[in-house]
Amino acid sequence: MEDVVIAGAGPNGLMLACELALTGVRPLVLERLPEPTGENRANGLVGQVVRLLDRRGLHERLAGPLGPPAPTFVFGAMLLDLTLAERNSLNVLGVPQRRVEAMLNERAAELGVEIRRGHELTGLTQDADAVSLDVTGPGGAYRLDARYLVGADGGRSVTRKLAGIGFPGATEDRTLSCTANATVPAEFADPESGGLRVPGHGVIPPFFHYRTEAGLFVYAPFPAGPLISTTEWADDEEPADEPPMTLDDQRASVRRVLGFDLPLGAPGGDGPHLLRRLRGRNTRLADRFREGRVLLVGDAAHVHSAIGGPGLNLGLQDAAGLGWKLAATVRGWAPAGLLDTYESERRSVAERVVMHTQAQSALISPGRDVTALRELFGELLRLPGTVQHITDLMSGADVRYEPGTDHPLDGRWAPDLVLDDGTRLAELTATARPLLLDFTGSLGDELRGWTDRVDLVPGHAPGDATALLVRPDGYVAWATSSAEPDGTDRKALRAALERWFGHPLDA
Repeated sequence: MEDVVIAGAGPNGLMLACELALTGVRPLVLERLPEPTGENRANGLVGQVVRLLDRRGLHERLAGPLGPPAPTFVFGAMLLDLTLAERNSLNVLGVPQRRVEAMLNERAAELGVEIRRGHELTGLTQDADAVSLDVTGPGGAYRLDARYLVGADGGRSVTRKLAGIGFPGATEDRTLSCTANATVPAEFADPESGGLRVPGHGVIPPFFHYRTEAGLFVYAPFPAGPLISTTEWADDEEPADEPPMTLDDQRASVRRVLGFDLPLGAPGGDGPHLLRRLRGRNTRLADRFREGRVLLVGDAAHVHSAIGGPGLNLGLQDAAGLGWKLAATVRGWAPAGLLDTYESERRSVAERVVMHTQAQSALISPGRDVTALRELFGELLRLPGTVQHITDLMSGADVRYEPGTDHPLDGRWAPDLVLDDGTRLAELTATARPLLLDFTGSLGDELRGWTDRVDLVPGHAPGDATALLVRPDGYVAWATSSAEPDGTDRKALRAALERWFGHPLDA
């Protein structure tokens, strides 16, 4: 019997597989496609997920050392000046999804994860002890038994459907989005900003969602080649026999949105090159993330607009949030109800992503009333408090899981600490082990009974906190600012250890 089977070898499934393998659990990954498609469904990573990859040693593989947060971003096709925020938590990593997926595939192989490509989940039954899976592979049909099954198989998740989990929501049919890799003549380039000079519009900044009354235009000069994207509002339904999109279709869409015939040329390089047309906008949230021994992560649990790039931020952190809890359950030390906290924590985060992507979609819609709303919203975006709120919302820095104490760090993402010997917290978390950072030098005895599950880290680091208990997913489970933790602090620490990491060995 397999411990964990993961359906889907996209970024979320591979991330979960790596998280499990770091704990010693060896998952089996099933992927219906025989080879990775190379399709680029996202062009970068935004928010806390960038720091999550850094804390697993994976950011270095993609782009070298972690850089500073972005100075600007976009919200609802409006410029967000992040220099106005007191705390800028919004990191951006401009790496295409196919590279992220390839890196995670490589990492999973290093960790000994078995990935069966061309193997499709076709049926399942479960009881109190196991899940029985029907699988069709290149050699025919066969059955698998597993203690747990995780669906990471996208918005049309077969796992979700077979488990009988509802997927309520709505599909908005008014939008037509076209995206293509294409070149633009050099005379349109603005050397100072890196954007485009377009007659009638001035300079359109790079990566900026530029709104007109006819739609939305984005010019993204990625190192691998420029990307042109448009969004329009159309009343006509999708034709039943609509032909594949062409570069002429992209040119026509740009003409309608900008009112200018921007000459687009064929992309350079070997590709693969993106040429995609999408109709409608789908917003759905699974009515539960778990059904018995079947769980969902990523798009299998939630789909929403891609505006603002929150998809991988949400999905990869789902994987990190589930991985250690599922591993603890498989290995037998999980406290009662630990696995249930996956849904209670991550569903609320998904709800906020759905909320802000819908809000942004409203702000980019056509109409004079929306233009007036944007004018008012633009005034609000010049207020530091508003910028801080939206920055935290977009990055995920506003996430706070249910705390056990009133310490301001309890339940929040652990700060990027650097110990007095120069060691970064990210270097300590690469193994996905829970950590007790003890800068008081007095809490080691409290960890007795949990040393098989939690590592003690002595030393000192700047900041108000004198000790932190950090979960494998990067969130703080307990903290104190006392130079000499008293009986109340110690009792709260032991309660947090039991709450998240089970009973001590000597209990």
